[in-house]
Amino acid sequence: MTEKLTILHTNDLHSHFENWPRIRQFITTRRAELQRADSSVITVDLGDAVDRVHPLTEVTNGKANVELLNQIHYDAVTIGNNEGLTNSHEQLDELYNDANFDVILGNLLDQQTKSIPKWAHPSKIITTPQHTRVLLIGLTAPYLLTYPILGWEPLKPETVLPKILADNAGKYDICVLLSHLGLPTDRLLARQFPQLDVIIGSHTHHLLVHGEKVNHSLLAAAEKWGHYIGEITLTIDDSHRIVSSQAKVIKTADLPSKPEDDAEIQEYQQHGEKLLARNKLARIKAPMTTNLIGHSRLVNEGLHAIMEKADTRAAILSSGLFLTDLPQGIVDRNQLHQMLPHAMHVMRVTLDGYNLWRLIKEMEKNKNFLTKFPQKGMGFRGKYFGQLHYGGLRYDQDAGQLFFHEELVSPAKTYQIAMPDHYLFIPFFPTLEIIGHNEILYDENLRDVFGDYLAKHYPLNQ
Repeated sequence: MTEKLTILHTNDLHSHFENWPRIRQFITTRRAELQRADSSVITVDLGDAVDRVHPLTEVTNGKANVELLNQIHYDAVTIGNNEGLTNSHEQLDELYNDANFDVILGNLLDQQTKSIPKWAHPSKIITTPQHTRVLLIGLTAPYLLTYPILGWEPLKPETVLPKILADNAGKYDICVLLSHLGLPTDRLLARQFPQLDVIIGSHTHHLLVHGEKVNHSLLAAAEKWGHYIGEITLTIDDSHRIVSSQAKVIKTADLPSKPEDDAEIQEYQQHGEKLLARNKLARIKAPMTTNLIGHSRLVNEGLHAIMEKADTRAAILSSGLFLTDLPQGIVDRNQLHQMLPHAMHVMRVTLDGYNLWRLIKEMEKNKNFLTKFPQKGMGFRGKYFGQLHYGGLRYDQDAGQLFFHEELVSPAKTYQIAMPDHYLFIPFFPTLEIIGHNEILYDENLRDVFGDYLAKHYPLNQ
């Protein structure tokens, strides 16, 4: 007598609520259908359900996303870097207060307690009606540079997996890893840990249409933004061992929609915008406009804003960061969010004069290519990287010389420059990673820094 076990999985939704009604309808209907056919069903989400690019996520600090996940009654979810790094420590601690699912996360510790946070479990065992014990382990990408700034201690998966497996030795028949680690890491873990029967992947937004076998493990993944829903089918024998395994994906766009879906999707957007717009920030007497190429008042104001935040006399910004103009009049948080939806922060960089010159040489070399480069990910939520602008710096192309407030930069001196932390994570400016002393100011995101600047210099009551 064999047993069927089906795992339905989603990942990297990134607040793309336009796909949510069809995802919810499919999973709830498919689960009931499978259960009627005597298949056990486990539902999981692999993280990055939250993305502050959506106004409803922004204004609720992700709690609206948890309310939506509650509609499916997932058996387990893990977190992605968007849940972990775009929320403050306190916001993440409170994010899952009202969740009706278990958060499975084994490689993030609270720095103060040195233990798994109160809202998470390193693993979970689900026992099927035919008494097969399924161990779920959750791991997220260990951003060693940024998690500690927020009071978390990330652990490498190869460090924690042996302990989690040892703690559950003899307690499970099948092991499923909920991975927000990325495909290269999933493949490495499959080779290193034969105990992992199934690895459901995410983070790198990869699509494995029919899964992938690596050693003993079946790897599965359903791309990003709710474009696909994953379905894994395991056939299990009387000894509770897997005798066959298959993975497939269902394209969300091909699923039927309901007449009320559009209204639901619009309501998420409109409600978020309405709540954000209630918060008035500043009053400007003339429009602040942006241009991808050439002078931009918004970029100029932005340079001053990040210099004030980082307490520096120089700054660098790219024009592609500013997605909309600010019209004359009152500025509210909804306008600010539409203009700067990015998940990035201000960074203070300290370099000696020679390496500052080298950094600017890298920027000058790449600037024409980057102006219309379609940047994706790593905190960027715009269309193009845009043109690089300097504040307090001037590069003389003909002479190859760099000036700091019109004084020739000296190799013997040290300089501090403000810029988005995004520049550290893209591959175009290696000097930042190689030699820069980089301080990421993680207490505020870039739009809040700009909002504070506007409120200070263009107050509502002026």
